[in-house]
Amino acid sequence: MTSAALTAAASRYVDRKVTRGARNTSTNDARQGLAWQMYHATPEVRFAATYMSNGMSGATLYAGRRADDGTIEPAPNGHRASEIVQQIAGGPDGQSKLLGAFGKHLTVPGEGWIIVRPNSDILNPLAPEDGHDWRVLSTKEVRQQSGKLSALIDGEDVEIPAGDPENLDPDAPVAIRVWEPDPEDSMLADSPVLSSLELLDELRLLNAAVKAIARSRLTGRGILLVPKGVRFPTRPGQGEAEDDLIEVLMMIAETAIREPESAAATVPIVLEVPADTISDFKLLTFESDFDELAIRLREEAIKRFATGLEMPGELLLGMGDTNHWGAWMLTSEAIRMGIEPKLATVAYALTQQWLRPLLQAEDVEDWHRWLVWYDTAGLRVRTNRSETALQAFDRGVISAKALRRETGFEESDKPTPEEEAERKEKQNPGNDEEDQGQEQVPPAKPDLPVDETQDEPDTLPASARPAPGEGLLAAADGLIWAALSTAGDKLLRTPVCPRPERAKAREIQAAALHTALKVEPGQVEQYRLLDGAWARVPEIAKRYGLDPVCLTAALDGYTRELIAAGIEHSYDVVPAVVTSCLGLAA
Repeated sequence: MTSAALTAAASRYVDRKVTRGARNTSTNDARQGLAWQMYHATPEVRFAATYMSNGMSGATLYAGRRADDGTIEPAPNGHRASEIVQQIAGGPDGQSKLLGAFGKHLTVPGEGWIIVRPNSDILNPLAPEDGHDWRVLSTKEVRQQSGKLSALIDGEDVEIPAGDPENLDPDAPVAIRVWEPDPEDSMLADSPVLSSLELLDELRLLNAAVKAIARSRLTGRGILLVPKGVRFPTRPGQGEAEDDLIEVLMMIAETAIREPESAAATVPIVLEVPADTISDFKLLTFESDFDELAIRLREEAIKRFATGLEMPGELLLGMGDTNHWGAWMLTSEAIRMGIEPKLATVAYALTQQWLRPLLQAEDVEDWHRWLVWYDTAGLRVRTNRSETALQAFDRGVISAKALRRETGFEESDKPTPEEEAERKEKQNPGNDEEDQGQEQVPPAKPDLPVDETQDEPDTLPASARPAPGEGLLAAADGLIWAALSTAGDKLLRTPVCPRPERAKAREIQAAALHTALKVEPGQVEQYRLLDGAWARVPEIAKRYGLDPVCLTAALDGYTRELIAAGIEHSYDVVPAVVTSCLGLAA
């Protein structure tokens, strides 16, 4: 596994850090306070931060060693580096919470703190007595003033003594600042929310405007002008002052705001005027052109904020028009471009300020090569898993229990012994006594790389798993494109494309014609749009050592969905289509 380029920053609080300027080390930066205000007041900000937090909490930390070629190999069990990483934050549960907390810290203010104290001094019942108490604190909870660092822990100010940079004590309290460095000033933090503060302030004003529009029910639905006479509705005790109209308008407006369900909120005021001034009924409303504009501006501000996030904007704006292949690709992109870089930031901090200082203090050989790294395999869900499970079960490489689990059925759905016996009898009706007396030799199982155990497998780096090669991707892309071209040629001769429109349809590329026509899912089979499209799949599957049935099902299912959904084919989706067949050899 090749390490990504690290732009993370981390520093342990030591004596020499005290002399740095307050501008760079202050954790009470006003912009970060505004960012937290936006998190609490703006649901879009909270969603983005929570999405990143939930994603990071699903990753797994492990100890790795950087090889000469730059790849990262997992540490063997029992190695000191592996023991240290396993003890971080008290184990997997604490590590999940630690990573999840930094999902929000690195998204909103762009930085956070890790405070580690020996539990023998703290006696936290939730941490091992001979271990450490780990806390993740926000920029608001850690202050550096007058050369001292204080942390607000459980409502109490705790002073964290500065470490000696020349002789770090592994048993002393540790304060680690973790941040995404600003490209202009590396000691300052950077984050998507910090860069969007002006935009979010604009969104806050637009939210207030839309709220005011919703509440501004001045005079209900307006004033209804009625010809005939001059008369205005009066109330008991009301005088004949000239401002009676204003008093009535204010009274109704207050009633509408206080009681939105009241009639005053929906019924217009009736005002009779001389018949010679108007010829018919007229309704005067107090709507403004800004009402509709404010809503459009708010939508535009939300879209701009979504594009400024470090994840696909569709995750914030919604994926109503995206099929499951597209949704899978968006999720994969969010992991690769948003979650993994932030995991690398935290892993870099734990490596530089925790793991390596401990290994160096214990004189571990090549301590500088060991590091804390992450595995996101648990966040990646393979598509078409149930189909793969069916094929694997037919080849005898997984159990019936595993098949029921992967296809969504419960153990209570399994057949009874009587049903199993009846099914076997139907499958082997010609068995006689002689055959029954002979010992049945079970068929040899193919040597496939499939684990039959039900135990949870050890996690590995995502990049260590099989990945489709460029040759296979190119071949699959060509098959899909040819199938769509064949389907497009056939669509021209079906009722889906009316005769008056066929001349115009011929100007569209055949492989993209389904995006311009409305094709129902059943019409793919009705007009045999994909008949003969997969004739070369067995040859391609044999060339790359894949099962032809699985590859055909994956390509056919994806292509049918494209046609029915009217979505254009993208080469970027091909890896997701063929990945489910990589574990099944021909």
